[in-house]
Amino acid sequence: MPSLRDVDAVLLDVDGTLVDTTYLHALCWSDAFAELGLPRPTADLHRLVGMDAERLIVTALADAPPARQLRDDLARRHGELYREHWPTLRALPGARELLHHLHGRGITTVLASSATDEELAALRKALHADDWIDEATTSDDAAEGKPAPDLLQEALRRAGAPVERALLVGDAVWDGEAARRAGIRFIGVTCGGIPEAALRDAGAQEVFPDPAYLLAHLT
Repeated sequence: MPSLRDVDAVLLDVDGTLVDTTYLHALCWSDAFAELGLPRPTADLHRLVGMDAERLIVTALADAPPARQLRDDLARRHGELYREHWPTLRALPGARELLHHLHGRGITTVLASSATDEELAALRKALHADDWIDEATTSDDAAEGKPAPDLLQEALRRAGAPVERALLVGDAVWDGEAARRAGIRFIGVTCGGIPEAALRDAGAQEVFPDPAYLLAHLT
C-alpha cells in the first residue's frame, strides 16, 4: 500500500487519470488521421495517448515520416474534434475525493498536464476541485511533453518539494517513463485502459483500477 508519511507533494496526470478522456483522445486521433488519408487502428493510437502530440504523430507514422505541415494539420484537427467533447467530460471515480484527501493532509497537489490553457480549464471544470489543487502545468511549461521529464520537473519545481518526497500518479507508460527520467516514484492507475503489467513494466510501484481504489488503499 502506498504511504503518505514520506510524501510532501503528489503530481497527478489528468487525462485518463483524473478525467475520463483517454478513449476520447484515441477516437479523435483516429478520426483526424483518417480524414487526412492516413487511417490508423484506434487501438494502436490508444497505446500512444499520453505522449507529446508531436511524438505521437511521428510514432504513429513511423513507416512514412510526416512533413511539418502534415503534423500541424493532424494536431489541429485532433484538437478541433476533441473540443467538441469538452462539455461532457467526466471525472473518474474518486478523483475529486483523492484531491480533497491529499489537500486535507497538507500535501501539495499539482496537476502535471500538457494540455493547453483552454483545455486544462475544461478538465478542471470537469473535476470541480479547484479548492484542492495547488498548482498546475500546461503545454507552455515544457519544451517537450512526456515521456520527456521536462513537465514533471517543472511540476516538481512548482510544488517546492524534493524529488525523494514526491509521487506521480498516472495512467500511461509515458507517465512512468517520464517519472523514471525525473527520479520520481510512480503509482499507476488502469482507468486509462493500459494494463497493470504494462504500467509495472514502466516502473509503477503500485497499480490500482482508479483514484477511488488508490484512495481506499492509502496508508
